Amino acid sequence: MDLMQHLIFFPVLLPLLAGILLLLPPLNGHLDRQRVAVFLINVLLLLTAVALLQKSIAAGPQMYMMGDWQAPFGIALINDRLASVMLLLTALLSLAAHTYACAGDDGRGPFFHPLFMFQVMGINGAFLTGDIFNLFVFFEILLIASYSLLIHGGGKQRTQAAVHYVLLNLAGSSFFLFGLGVLYAAFGTLNMADMAHKAAQLDADDIALAKSGALLLLVVFGLKAALLPLHFWLPRTYAFTSTPVAALFAIMTKVGIYSIWRVHTAIFGDYGGELAGLAVGWLWPLAWLTLVAGVVAVLASQTLKMLTANLVVVSAGTLLLTLALNDVQATAAGLYYLIHSTLLSAALFMIAGLIQEQRGQSQDRFVRGRPVVQPVLLGIFFMVAALGLIGMPPFSGFVGKILILQASSAAVDAAWIWAPLLISGLAAMVMLSRAGSTLFWRAQGQPAQSDGAEPLKIVAVLLLLGASPLMVVFGGPLSELTLAAAEELHRAPVAVAEVMP
Repeated sequence: MDLMQHLIFFPVLLPLLAGILLLLPPLNGHLDRQRVAVFLINVLLLLTAVALLQKSIAAGPQMYMMGDWQAPFGIALINDRLASVMLLLTALLSLAAHTYACAGDDGRGPFFHPLFMFQVMGINGAFLTGDIFNLFVFFEILLIASYSLLIHGGGKQRTQAAVHYVLLNLAGSSFFLFGLGVLYAAFGTLNMADMAHKAAQLDADDIALAKSGALLLLVVFGLKAALLPLHFWLPRTYAFTSTPVAALFAIMTKVGIYSIWRVHTAIFGDYGGELAGLAVGWLWPLAWLTLVAGVVAVLASQTLKMLTANLVVVSAGTLLLTLALNDVQATAAGLYYLIHSTLLSAALFMIAGLIQEQRGQSQDRFVRGRPVVQPVLLGIFFMVAALGLIGMPPFSGFVGKILILQASSAAVDAAWIWAPLLISGLAAMVMLSRAGSTLFWRAQGQPAQSDGAEPLKIVAVLLLLGASPLMVVFGGPLSELTLAAAEELHRAPVAVAEVMP
């Protein structure tokens, strides 16, 4: 194998080694050294993701077998356009969140940097794995790291939010294992490519088992993706954790969305025989209700972080609607929207953190309080993020919503998508306008004693906000890439041997 084939494993290997080394001398206990080490790893991950994306475009899907054990028995990693796009998104988000944290948030509790690396390892592994059991393993890695990151720095509210988050995800992990056992009994394998190839060939008894296992996994992935009624953990969890952790968590719901794509679109998709479209009937009403519930929660938000968290629920509902459409155009539009919403949601969490630091006791609550120390800078940041999340031109949110509306225009139930999607944009506009006017205009007294935002935090916000106009400038190539990724995902399954290097 050449280096490019081994490169597929690097997004898992690099953060794993970094997380271990950060716990050992001479890095352990030296915050500055840890910051430099993690920054270098994040840069390497970004370069690796770019290289893997180029490889997937040039050569198509690549399978990497750990230890050279052959599929379907060995541990498989798959790199295709969809996986490499998600790896690149994770690398960019990780770099920005870590840059923000290096301004001081990482020093408020122990082991931030090792946990951060293990979290990134779990996310990257979930995007690369070609085996559902190893998807469970990487889920557990990212969840264990997220439990500790969630309460990093301490505090009563964080601890309370963490209890609900941990209990729900422990229950989800149990359902995941039950689902894996049932699916293995039906298919005799948990390799995704092998399962997709066998799905249309199952006998009647195995079909019943496969349906049960697939629906159990839909519950698990729905919990990760904030599908109603499993979304109630998200707003408090995201709103009460530290700012850089909340920014990194912006991609956590997308891991659930991605898992549904991999399992319910690729395995139980159009070529699944009697199992085809198994999840669609459940996704339609639940996705619609998730979007409606998110809109109601947005209108009831009392802080900017809580508003941003509820906007994450709205974006999850929007993406789940594209999943319910279950076609190539909808998947391509959903992938473009996923990239946009992840980056801008993370940016808005960071902006909320900056406002909290500069408003004194009022923090980011929608009440009259002290003016921020840097009203022009933070006001511009807030305006760009708000316009992007609302979906106003010329920002990426407008393009993403147009693509979704176009993809759904030919659907029988198009009205059920257009109405909530447009109403969600209106609700976001109303609440973000209220937030902006309250935080920046309804001020009284003198600014709090503050030196303003740390330069590293400004750089982190600029890194994420800059992606929105770039997604429009390069909208043509990006939409072509997302369409090609969607076509690969919806392609007819082939035998495992046909995707081996």
